[in-house]
Amino acid sequence: MHLLSVQNLSKHYGDKPLFTDASFSISNLDRIGLTGVNGSGKSALLKILAGLETPDAGKITRNPKARIEYLPQNPLMDEQTAVLDYLFQGQSPTMQLLRSYQNAALALSQNPHNSKLQGQLDALNQKMDAENGWAAEANAKAILTRLGVTDFSAPLGRLSGGQRRRTALARALLDPADLLILDEPTNHIDPETIAWLETYLGKLKSALLMVTHDRYLLDRIANQILEIDGGRLHIHRGNYSVFLKDKAQRESLKQKLEVDRRNILRRELDWLHRSPMARGGKQKARIQRAETLLETRHTSPGAPLNITAASRRSGKQILALRKVSKGFGGQTLIKAFSYIVKKGDRLGIVGPNGAGKSALLNLIAGRLQPDAGEITLGATIHTGYFDQEGEALNENQRVLDNVTEIAEVVRTANDERITAAQMLSRFQFPRRMHRSYISALSGGERRRLSLLRTLMMAPNLLLLDEPTNDLDIQTLSILEDYLETFQGVLIVVSHDRYFLDRTVEHIFAFEGDGQIRQYPGNYSAYQSQKAQRHPQVAKKARAAKSSLPSSPAQNAPRRLSYKEKQELTRLEERIPELEAQKESLIEKINQAGSDYQNLQSLSATFNQLENELDADLNRWAELAEWA
Repeated sequence: MHLLSVQNLSKHYGDKPLFTDASFSISNLDRIGLTGVNGSGKSALLKILAGLETPDAGKITRNPKARIEYLPQNPLMDEQTAVLDYLFQGQSPTMQLLRSYQNAALALSQNPHNSKLQGQLDALNQKMDAENGWAAEANAKAILTRLGVTDFSAPLGRLSGGQRRRTALARALLDPADLLILDEPTNHIDPETIAWLETYLGKLKSALLMVTHDRYLLDRIANQILEIDGGRLHIHRGNYSVFLKDKAQRESLKQKLEVDRRNILRRELDWLHRSPMARGGKQKARIQRAETLLETRHTSPGAPLNITAASRRSGKQILALRKVSKGFGGQTLIKAFSYIVKKGDRLGIVGPNGAGKSALLNLIAGRLQPDAGEITLGATIHTGYFDQEGEALNENQRVLDNVTEIAEVVRTANDERITAAQMLSRFQFPRRMHRSYISALSGGERRRLSLLRTLMMAPNLLLLDEPTNDLDIQTLSILEDYLETFQGVLIVVSHDRYFLDRTVEHIFAFEGDGQIRQYPGNYSAYQSQKAQRHPQVAKKARAAKSSLPSSPAQNAPRRLSYKEKQELTRLEERIPELEAQKESLIEKINQAGSDYQNLQSLSATFNQLENELDADLNRWAELAEWA
């Protein structure tokens, strides 16, 4: 079914053109990813298609029978509405039936002797049976549980910002329209939930149009990529990998055209300098041709510069955490965590929302103090911290002035001098934007500017807290390239699986009850280790255990006592049994479907079993190492 078509669409933001003459169509089998740098007009285009904004020019034709659902980055909500009631505010026939039933049940509870209300409720009850409306309610609770929202009666105003976004996402998934428009649906969602969302979206029968920085999601879900580049919309048939190949070919062609343009321009200017003034007619035509060549450029606005990351030298001592504990509101988030950071460490931190990942970064940065234990920072360490909130920028300041107050010139690892203007160009701020005021920047552009300021401080300890939130894929690629040559220590909290795979070499995973477990390798390696259902998991645990910092006393020779030998034998028998139980539970969870009560019970049992298994694996690793 054809859902909508767009013809010659244009939109400006003040004097700034976002996109011009954009034309495309969406049908019911399309899974479209929309990409482009921050400020290029991605969110504006989504709002126009959803009917919330009007274009400056062009035409949109929508199928009158098609229902379009739009999930913005920051959805508006009535703070007094309960979570479950909010989910039932959709416009599909099933959601309308659920609301009618709830209203009738409420009215009858207030007037229990009204026979007319009783008759209405009986009729709606039969309709709920006939149209399987009860399954929709159970499915709503199951989706909320999967997304980490378990208090179904809580008013929306009591939820955190991330929980609100996940509740809005649950509503969009519960009540899928013919076309589902999603603006950064993976923000504030942990990697495990993103993997579930990826599978869920893959099974939806709705057409999808989404803006997301999650490249794995785009590669596995999208069958078409729309790219806004330099005010033009480019259509790529295929997933994200196909898009990258197409873009590389287009950039290669641009570079060739630019070389040809400069060669022709050089010949024209040379001819004009040598030609006699008397040939007025010919010379006028050649001058016009030269002016056209001067105005026509084939390079991207943010053409990359080859810049190797600069950082300060550091001494032998960088950072040491010794039995650090931290809790809030009676809940322990971090329990007796120890690690000695070494030169060149590239550490990724993962875990569920609210587990304590940001708290750990804030402890390292000195913004929080531990409840127990100590954190020691080396005397030569200069910390750069790019957090989720971002620093407050002076809106009355120009972009270039804002950067030059940090440094007018940056020295790279190769001792090259890079100006602030060149750094701005590298981070997707073209020359025309350097004199713009910060007040004119989009939210994503401001976040990109904050990131650039952090990097220009040349830290030798770089802390990144969810750096991929609100940054476009192009900026993320630049950041990843930049970090490849970064010689300091990198510690990053992120839900972006691709970003973690490219930038880190060791994972700290929050796994409940304040425990932080270590996994060697990037995020994909961590997933593989977690997924194993074989005694070799114990060997992985031993390898992770052996990487922990140890005191001189711990390095002394150690022999097992008779009781410890018996304990080791029991653990070697018990661990395979627990792994078999865990595998069986995973199968039951996968078969639970929309039975949220069963799902909650199984999930609780699973978490308890996993904690027992982790404790046994750690103890086994300790005893096996001594043995």
